[in-house]
Amino acid sequence: MADDIDPIEAGARQAVNCCTRVLPGELVVVITDRKTAGLAEAIIRQVELVGAKALRFVMEDFGPRPEDGSRPLPFPDAIEQALARAQVSFYIAQCMRGELASFRRPMLAAVERYRVRHAHMPGFTEQMMSEGMAADYRQIQAITKAVYQIVRKAPWIRVTTPAGTDLVVHFDPAIRWIPSDGMISPEQWMNLPDGEVFTAPLTADGVVVVDGCLGDFFSQKYGPIKDRPLRYELRSGRCLRSSVYCTDKGLEDDFLRYTFQTDSNADRLGEFAIGTNIGLKRLIGNLLQDEKFPGVHLALGSPYPAKTGADWDSSAHNDGILLMPTVLVGDRMIMKDGVFAQEIISASLGSRQDGQDQRR
Repeated sequence: MADDIDPIEAGARQAVNCCTRVLPGELVVVITDRKTAGLAEAIIRQVELVGAKALRFVMEDFGPRPEDGSRPLPFPDAIEQALARAQVSFYIAQCMRGELASFRRPMLAAVERYRVRHAHMPGFTEQMMSEGMAADYRQIQAITKAVYQIVRKAPWIRVTTPAGTDLVVHFDPAIRWIPSDGMISPEQWMNLPDGEVFTAPLTADGVVVVDGCLGDFFSQKYGPIKDRPLRYELRSGRCLRSSVYCTDKGLEDDFLRYTFQTDSNADRLGEFAIGTNIGLKRLIGNLLQDEKFPGVHLALGSPYPAKTGADWDSSAHNDGILLMPTVLVGDRMIMKDGVFAQEIISASLGSRQDGQDQRR
């Protein structure tokens, strides 16, 4: 019976069978760390059940990973050589300060170079495996498609939130919008859990109040920040240093260092995204899953140029989730206080009915 299936195994099965679609005989590279090794083993079990070969790498086997970022672990040649032979890969490990530039970005560059079907799962937890990976990806794909069709040619979008965000974001039609719905391919690696539509903005102006959680190492270090939101202003697409404010001064200081000391584009708005995973019922304080929750998130730093076609880059990428947003695409409201408009929900209901009809 379905109720008897272990939720961790069920989530791993969906990652292997539905998202990366591992085939018998394929080589699957699994990159993990000591803290996340148990979840990696669940992935490996499902890979082997398919009849594929799993090759596991534990990050700590290649050197120390100090939490203060004093010696970020470099991406090892041994893993790159394995990716060159692999058809599928999983990164399922925790995030340490400095490793975005030293490890994860070189790894993703290798994934793109060798056209590996890659599932990216930084900061992954048991809760994410049992909840975020339990969503109906047929529904997610329908919602994602509906949102994508509305926003892909939008010249501008306005976002407001109860916490004080009031932002207008402008877009370049030459820059791609990416529908990310869990269907991983050699052309496009994806985060899991999935469900979002994103792009690299042309520019943006206004006030941003991050009251969900932040990305990179901030997510693990600070968790949910609803009771201590981070506020900043964007002018011509860049964060104003003098506008940054948070009652948690440790968080504020970390944000200032990350945003203004990483490189010259770490303060530039690199991502605008709308979460489309309507299977998620609550926020958990982990960026990787929470950014897929229906709503809006923004990122300062890298615009993922290989995906979006942006002509600039940064070694930083720090997402911020905005709670209960209202989203206007021109004069068309597609979300009110964090709830999708009925026209978008109807796409999901239609997908569910189609699935039921196909099973009859």
